[in-house]
Amino acid sequence: MNTVNEDNMLRAPSATAMKPATAAKKLGLYLPATPEEFQRTALTHDEFVALQDNPPEWLAQLRREGPHPRPEVARRLGITIAALKRNDIDRPLTTKEIKELLADQPEWLRKARTDLANQRLEGAESEGAEASDE
Repeated sequence: MNTVNEDNMLRAPSATAMKPATAAKKLGLYLPATPEEFQRTALTHDEFVALQDNPPEWLAQLRREGPHPRPEVARRLGITIAALKRNDIDRPLTTKEIKELLADQPEWLRKARTDLANQRLEGAESEGAEASDE
């Protein structure tokens, strides 16, 4: 009997091909920066898994250097996407640009990083309190 576990669910093949935009989002890529062939070709489940397991040079380079989409920019900066939008950073950034922001943090970035860290700490504390109540 085949049991369902988290790994099976993450790798279960879909009956349809994945659109390039969906694949880019799942891979954490900024779609316009990908090769044209990737942008116009749907991926099968096996092709998608192959990209994850054995990324070609273009994918490795995009992940290293960017440009990165907003969710990845926010993650690398340690802030929320909303904080990016509030501070007019509504475009992809390269790894170099992200490192420059981190090296010489403007006030808004310091505040956004502190706010997110506090939110995460409060969330972890409340989860700990809930667990001890059980």
